[in-house]
Amino acid sequence: MTDQQDNGSLDQLSINTLRMLAIDQVQKARSGHPGAPLGCAPIAYVLYHRVMKYNPKDPHWSDRDRFVLSNGHASALLYGVLHLTGYDLPMSQLECFRQWGSQTPGHPEYGHTPGVEVTTGPLGQGLAMACGIAMAERCLAAVYNHENHTPVDHYTYVLCGDGDLMEGVSHEAASLAGTLGLGKLIVLYDDNLITLDGPTELSFTEDVTERFHGYHWHVQMVEDGNDLVAIEKAILAAKAESGRPSLIRVRTIIGYGSPGAGTNKVHGEALGVEAVRATKRNFGFPEDKSFYIPEDARRNWLQAVEKGEKAQAEWQARLNEYSKSYPTLGSQYLRTFGARLEEGWEKSLPTFPLEAPLATRNAGQAVMKAIENVVPELFGGAADLTTSTKTIFKDSLSFHVDPNGRNVFFGVREFGMMAMVNGMAAHGGLIPYGSTFFTFVDYCRSALRTAALMGTHSLFVFTHDSVGLGEDGPTHQPVEHLMSLRVIPGLTDFRPADANETSACWKLALERHSPSFMALSRQDLPVLDVEQFNVFEGCAKGAYVLDAFGRDIILVATGSEVSIARTAAMELKAVGINATVVSMPSFKIFEEQSSEYKLSVFPHDVPKISIEAGATLGWYKYIGSDGIAVGIDRFGASAPGPIALEKLGISVHHVVDAARSLVKK
Repeated sequence: MTDQQDNGSLDQLSINTLRMLAIDQVQKARSGHPGAPLGCAPIAYVLYHRVMKYNPKDPHWSDRDRFVLSNGHASALLYGVLHLTGYDLPMSQLECFRQWGSQTPGHPEYGHTPGVEVTTGPLGQGLAMACGIAMAERCLAAVYNHENHTPVDHYTYVLCGDGDLMEGVSHEAASLAGTLGLGKLIVLYDDNLITLDGPTELSFTEDVTERFHGYHWHVQMVEDGNDLVAIEKAILAAKAESGRPSLIRVRTIIGYGSPGAGTNKVHGEALGVEAVRATKRNFGFPEDKSFYIPEDARRNWLQAVEKGEKAQAEWQARLNEYSKSYPTLGSQYLRTFGARLEEGWEKSLPTFPLEAPLATRNAGQAVMKAIENVVPELFGGAADLTTSTKTIFKDSLSFHVDPNGRNVFFGVREFGMMAMVNGMAAHGGLIPYGSTFFTFVDYCRSALRTAALMGTHSLFVFTHDSVGLGEDGPTHQPVEHLMSLRVIPGLTDFRPADANETSACWKLALERHSPSFMALSRQDLPVLDVEQFNVFEGCAKGAYVLDAFGRDIILVATGSEVSIARTAAMELKAVGINATVVSMPSFKIFEEQSSEYKLSVFPHDVPKISIEAGATLGWYKYIGSDGIAVGIDRFGASAPGPIALEKLGISVHHVVDAARSLVKK
């Protein structure tokens, strides 16, 4: 494989400049991955110099093409591109690659570096999030594009490697992308035959082309990763294939041009001083200069600024005309991409009467129906469980049948689903959600963590939230899940006690502009008086007092156990123990309150009992070392829900006995 001189010496100079910037970043940090940038620089050049629509001076332009570096370990490549094309990423930041406080962390981070579309590094998730981005583009194009007006018309490009395609989440996402026919998704696969451990033949011998054909993708092969003409031709052919997503296999040489080219030695560590000098010598660059950019290459790369500003200005003019022709949609477009909810939307939130107990999953469905028209940006579905999670807009079509549809049937793909939700949220213009049974959060936990890292407005709805679901047994009964998710920084927890708290929690989830999850019940629960207890105001503080018979003891509970706490408080009152009952729908939000408020809910020197049908670890922060945590620190069992709860200690009499052991009267 050789540089193709007929592609133009300026092109080669520009590509090699990018290569040298990448290896200099890694060498200065003495840490990183030089191999992929050396091999993939021509791909990046074709995308950013010839193909993609973007404006470096406005990284948030809503109709830009998106680029996802799924093999995020190749971050030095992306940072070099962003600097060269004129993003606000100065050379000083490249010189601080992988250092504390820099804008060039070891793997790309959304919201931290201009031009980075999603946080990548956990392999496979970038590709899956890109599928979500492409889904968002199709959905929004169906909503907003009319006749000759196309305010939404852009592509999603991905660079991925062997590791991405080995991860199971890539299979989930690629399968659904093929089913949906996401024609504006184009994946370039760095097919370099090397993994960290050695040749791919050690662990990865499948026929990738046939696999993606089986997923109903359009697949091409570029035999020479330095052939700019072939790469561009393949991308243009992929763009012309409107009915299927595209995979372009590009045969590259990892570490191209370096002494260790073609081996795993150049994958994950700096080349070393002598190897860097040899590599620069091979490409005709000064051996003693670091972070060197030839002036011709700089000017060539910076054409992106003028091209991008012109493209955005033309689009803006079209959008202005669009808004005149379609004022309601034009206003909605600006509002949703500005992450603003419609004024007064909350007036549509339902409240529920006391007469009939209601499962919080059913209350959630009622909330979605009530706000369907006032929050049109709410979009999502379930992992083949819509009839159980109740997360469906019954008056809307399937997204698969009609891109105007708001219901996505993700199939049994929990990890892929939640990663795609993150991609949709990062795209903008939508508030996406995914749902499944709570116990299956273990399949998709990494996507929730990634959402928290990015701070995207991703909503995760989980139902069947405790052993109370019953006969399906311990494989389906979540126990440790609540506490394990509460420790993820930036992820807001919601476990509402009843239908009205569910409505209040939906309000908070939509308003907070950050990721959150709901844990909702399968079983019916008594309804709280929304006015008597100021439910909406109380939920907005994370924890609040429901019943205040006195301060002999405090009973704090979440979700379905709040009704147990309230009944126990009544029984305790009958024997002269005056209890205060606290509902705590959100640890995260409670921790955001003032010290004074938190102390008013959990005063010192008052014994406390927590009641939650799950792991007790974490409750002692609130009940103290002398408190009693009524919970479940073992796996559940197959039995009718009420029996399972009783046998595992989640019952009124267990709470009463615990309280009497703490309060001697």
